Amino acid sequence: MSYQALYRVWRPTTFEDVVGQTHITRTLQNAIYTEKFSHAYLFSGPRGTGKTSAAKIFAKAVNCERSPVKEPCNDCSACRGIQEGTISDVIEIDAASNNGVDDIRDIRDKVKYAPSSIKYKVYIVDEVHMLSTGAFNALLKTLEEPPQHVIFILATTEPHKIPLTIISRCQRFDFKRISQSSIVDRLKDIMDSEEINVEDEALQTVALAAEGGMRDALSLLDQAISYSEENHVTIDDVLAVTGSVSQNKLGEVMESLHNQDVKHALKLIDEFLEEGKDSGRLIFDLIYYLRDVLLYQSSNQMSDFLERAIPDERFTKLAEELDSEWTQSVIRQLNECQQEMRWTNSPKVFIEIAMLNIANTISSKKRQSTEVSPQVVQKLEQLEKELHALKQSGGSPQTEKPKANEGRTSRRSSSGRKYRIPYDRIRNVLDQASKTELKNIMNNWASFMDSLKQNSPPAYAKLVNSKPRAASNNALVLSFKYEIHCSLMLENQETIEAQLSNYLGKQVAIIPIPEADWQELREEYVKKQRQQDEGSEETGEETEEDPLVSEARKLVGDDLLEIQDN
Repeated sequence: MSYQALYRVWRPTTFEDVVGQTHITRTLQNAIYTEKFSHAYLFSGPRGTGKTSAAKIFAKAVNCERSPVKEPCNDCSACRGIQEGTISDVIEIDAASNNGVDDIRDIRDKVKYAPSSIKYKVYIVDEVHMLSTGAFNALLKTLEEPPQHVIFILATTEPHKIPLTIISRCQRFDFKRISQSSIVDRLKDIMDSEEINVEDEALQTVALAAEGGMRDALSLLDQAISYSEENHVTIDDVLAVTGSVSQNKLGEVMESLHNQDVKHALKLIDEFLEEGKDSGRLIFDLIYYLRDVLLYQSSNQMSDFLERAIPDERFTKLAEELDSEWTQSVIRQLNECQQEMRWTNSPKVFIEIAMLNIANTISSKKRQSTEVSPQVVQKLEQLEKELHALKQSGGSPQTEKPKANEGRTSRRSSSGRKYRIPYDRIRNVLDQASKTELKNIMNNWASFMDSLKQNSPPAYAKLVNSKPRAASNNALVLSFKYEIHCSLMLENQETIEAQLSNYLGKQVAIIPIPEADWQELREEYVKKQRQQDEGSEETGEETEEDPLVSEARKLVGDDLLEIQDN
């Protein structure tokens, strides 16, 4: 068999060829050049990011006949022998199939022998997390005090499964996922060398599907080349191989859902699945498409950060029409669908349910227009009646002055807001509030938040930017920066209140309110209290001071004391 897969032909042979891991290759190069390298290394990171390739390059560099060097020459007998696998002193071991105690004991018995043809004997143990507990124990002593001529390089995709006693004896390097732009640049260089024409959009789709792994990207591209004709790879070839959906079709699905045309959206989904498109990849592509919409909405100068979309006419039009609140809600629903699909044999059902739910999610722009329009009509009718009365009487129309509470309520509802602020409940808390209750909560707040972070991270995330503002014996008013945070907090209200009760020793109901509304309500409440106090002074009312108030005045002074009448 003369043909070799692209990922084998283009496997890195120098540190410079290892894409996207400069933070690691530079450190290793300097250590080799100054001859200050360690006896044991741990390379961890996702698949296809260059761990075993870097290990092999390291073995060549330390044994190169021209050492100390930053890059192996790949020309001397040592470099060529290690590259071709003909030198027995560089041993590659697959821990998945050689994970027993006897396998490691065999290594331990042989490390004491000096290398036969090169300077350092190098053991590269791939998927080291697969070793048994007994095998790890057998490896400990050797890692702690190895002979001067031995270097261990352990590679793994799951470092959390490796005992800390092993990790502490190694220098650890964490390989990161390769960025999409870096993968595309590397693929372009390879295709130019192979003299194969590939469309830019096809390379972008391959890079996205690879999820940060260069080996996966080369494998997918290899498949697309085989699928294509006359050494010309198109976006359709890549979509057929990866099971992805074109950007234009993704935009069409989003348009249908936003316009609540669920019939057309379901028809498109049915067509995709009948064509053999991967259901998981479809949801993945939709999530990334909407992610790109959000980025583009924040600034059209962020085009370089888009991962799934190219800013064509349909995309830019959608970015103008979709509001961010609706888009974020859709992403959350698609993410839930993605999670549920992992445990079912009928993913199509969950996708269809998600489409129905999304179509029923009305954007804030539409909600605002549907709420305002009837009120405008009603107001016009009222003005017409007043104008008619004015003509009849020759005077000015008398309109009832709205109460403060009613004015605020109508103003809130007409803005199309999702969260309705319970003003009466909050005023009731203010009437019964005490600084002692608030101080008690503030003293326990940091501990409560730490506990919530450990026990329920989603609930903790909802409270990160909140501030306790007022507290009574059985209620707490929390202010949030934005209204949407209040709505999100209600999703985890029971969990949050239960956790808080553990620290306060009693059940306390939490009432959220946006910060701007809290400041407005507080000023109104303080102003009302002052007016009542001034009214009492004008009537000459004198009341004997409550003993509790007198005691509080002695403890904190008049400046910090705030008296509220129930």
